[in-house]
Amino acid sequence: MRSLFYFLLSWPLRLLVRCKIVPDNAENPQDLSDCKSTFYIVRHRSASDLIALQMACKKQGLPDPLENVEVDGKSFRRCLCLEQPSSIFPWVKKRETKALEQGLVLLKHHEKNPDAQLKLVPANILWGRVPTKENKADVGMVLADDRSPNFLRKFWIVLFLGRDTLVRFSTAVSFREMTDNQGANEVSARKLMRVARFHFHRQTVAATGPRLMDQQQKFTALFATPAIKRLIKEEAKSKGVSEAEIKKQALAIMKEIAADYRNTTIRLGERILSWLWNRLYDGIEVRHADRLRKLSQDGHEIIYVPCHRSHMDYLLLTYVIYQQGLVTPRIAAGINLNFWPAGPIFRKAGAFFIRRSFAGNRLYSTIFREYLGLLFNRGYAVKYYTEGGRSRTGRLLQPKTGMLAMTIQSMLKGLDRPLTLVPVYLGYEHVMEVASYHKELKGSSKQKESVFGVVKAIRKLRNYGKGFVNFGEPININEFLNNQVPDWKDSIDPIEPPKPQWLTPAVNVMANQVMMEINKAVALNSVTLSALILLTANNNSLTRKELEQQLDFFLDLQRKAPFSADMFIPEESGAELVDSLIKLNKVDVEDDDMGQIISLTGQAVLEMGYYRNNILHAFMLPSVVCRLLKTYDKLSTEEITAKTLQLTQLIKAELFLWFNDEDVVEQVGKVLSILAEQGIVKHSKADYWSINEECQDAHKINLLSQCISETVQRYTIVSKLIKQLAPVSRAALENDATTLAKRMSQLHNINAPEFINKKSQAAIVNALREYGYIASDDSGCFIANESLNDLEETITHLIEPEVLQSILHS
Repeated sequence: MRSLFYFLLSWPLRLLVRCKIVPDNAENPQDLSDCKSTFYIVRHRSASDLIALQMACKKQGLPDPLENVEVDGKSFRRCLCLEQPSSIFPWVKKRETKALEQGLVLLKHHEKNPDAQLKLVPANILWGRVPTKENKADVGMVLADDRSPNFLRKFWIVLFLGRDTLVRFSTAVSFREMTDNQGANEVSARKLMRVARFHFHRQTVAATGPRLMDQQQKFTALFATPAIKRLIKEEAKSKGVSEAEIKKQALAIMKEIAADYRNTTIRLGERILSWLWNRLYDGIEVRHADRLRKLSQDGHEIIYVPCHRSHMDYLLLTYVIYQQGLVTPRIAAGINLNFWPAGPIFRKAGAFFIRRSFAGNRLYSTIFREYLGLLFNRGYAVKYYTEGGRSRTGRLLQPKTGMLAMTIQSMLKGLDRPLTLVPVYLGYEHVMEVASYHKELKGSSKQKESVFGVVKAIRKLRNYGKGFVNFGEPININEFLNNQVPDWKDSIDPIEPPKPQWLTPAVNVMANQVMMEINKAVALNSVTLSALILLTANNNSLTRKELEQQLDFFLDLQRKAPFSADMFIPEESGAELVDSLIKLNKVDVEDDDMGQIISLTGQAVLEMGYYRNNILHAFMLPSVVCRLLKTYDKLSTEEITAKTLQLTQLIKAELFLWFNDEDVVEQVGKVLSILAEQGIVKHSKADYWSINEECQDAHKINLLSQCISETVQRYTIVSKLIKQLAPVSRAALENDATTLAKRMSQLHNINAPEFINKKSQAAIVNALREYGYIASDDSGCFIANESLNDLEETITHLIEPEVLQSILHS
């Protein structure tokens, strides 16, 4: 009779329910496929829940949850349900389920049978993923806000929210381990039920978020903060106006900033974006999302800090987070995006808007800081870009530390939950704004975002290849501060925390660590790798066979000596990557009787420079090693390591390399070993390394050795000017370096925008000063130290003779 009921009910539910499945469990589904050893535990004893679970299990290849399992000759339901549904009559007391009783029986079964290996898989079914609300005025929220709804309420939940159902499988619990460690008694069984309830509660909060505040509640909470109350009085007194007038200005600022999150907008957006990604991309590669789920399960408040490549970042990352079964974050968006109709839509999707500058506006800066603190205090996930704006060159920008500083200041109010930064690398095989970036770098004014720009972009929708979202190593802010500033908690003040002296130095270190973690999570792809190779080739051209060989060589190097453990390396061969590159129309392909020639011409050279810069940092160390081997007839391991350390130390800050000295030594050893395995280099008994000219593959390192060229040239320009002009002011040095770089760019056809960028020259000056190659005299002007001669000896050997002559004689 029970089977017939579920069979009949499953037919309408198949039409009403669509499950999004998030398999948190580390096990392979095949490991749980044994129908005699797998049980499930769910929150509610609900027919609709069990049928939705059955649909999800069928997709995952897991045992049917509606079947019975025989244990010691007795038949048990495969699903343990923690709660019975509520009665439609409020005076009727809810009955207990048999979950505790069955759990105890299964534990005792393991006590009697040493070979028993039953597993319990927690399965959380969430209908609609609707957050609860302080003021329950939303129908969806009223429906979903019930721990164990009765059958009548559940009918409406399935009807309205069934198409947005989340089923989340967690790692299986071993009854064997629990019996061995906790015993097989009622206390252990109750502990199992209690842990399961808490586990499901944490997962539900992670998926739906904390209770929502409406706009008026937010504004009331902000006006009640001591900082804003005090500032309103001070502003009224200093400006000679009433407090009511200042409050009116403050309210206008709050309305300009605040998000107005609506779950219906997120659900509709998820459907639209699913269609859009299928139209735009061949797929989205997501890596290390398990880190997010673990953090949320452990009660951390997550702050996403991605790199910023494109306006598409806002949509892509939010979509991926939602697909991973987590609540979407509140997003810090530039005020330039607050135009109709995008602004109101973004605001309802969780965006809060930030002005480019807070300078001179105490009221705005205080309200924004307190608003950010309110989000943290209420437990909302947040996302902001430490770069401030989109990178026009493809490299990570130097971080802006304002948001990070405000984050730490929020902790100084005594925030009692762990705040954790999650660096995110976002990569694309096509960025729609690249052409406009180059116009801006050449001096064109930035185009203002508008509805017409959106319509124009939609009309140009085409295949953009793949998107990449790679979540880096999380940074627990509490632990970070404990290491950097052991007594930081002494500065905690719930009413009005001070701005301690340690704040700025600590924030600078943390910002740099965030950028390094983003770069560690770099994603290689067909476009970025091909750009790196073709832009170093003569005439930016290679035969197809040569390009395939170079791609295989670059990939092999990263697979055997990866830049970091978090990076994404494609599994495809060089030939498959070339096919993808051609499909994306990124290169010119010319056929002749001997095969294909693949080249970059015109605008493609400029655009591909952007994609090269996305991954250039991952190849800098092996490029230095190869350049040294190409330059010198022979070098000892010690000499190669010393020179590599010298150069990587300088470019570390500019490219956010994560290596310390020990890592550099280890990486150099790995690169040399790989080259030796392939016969490209040889190692003498006297510990000297040299290129094996007899090896047919020795030419493979030529292009890799060129990746460092432009960086070496820029350092040569700056060091030459310092020695020639010293003492020289910072402004004069940076201006002259930029002028000379532009001259070299024209003389030697160097098309990299960062080569002639004044900020790039400033980064070089900072690095030379930090590592003691230059110093400041009494007037603050730069002079050369003796160690600069050592550096010059290294870099002038690595630079092409014709370029070196142009620099020295300019």
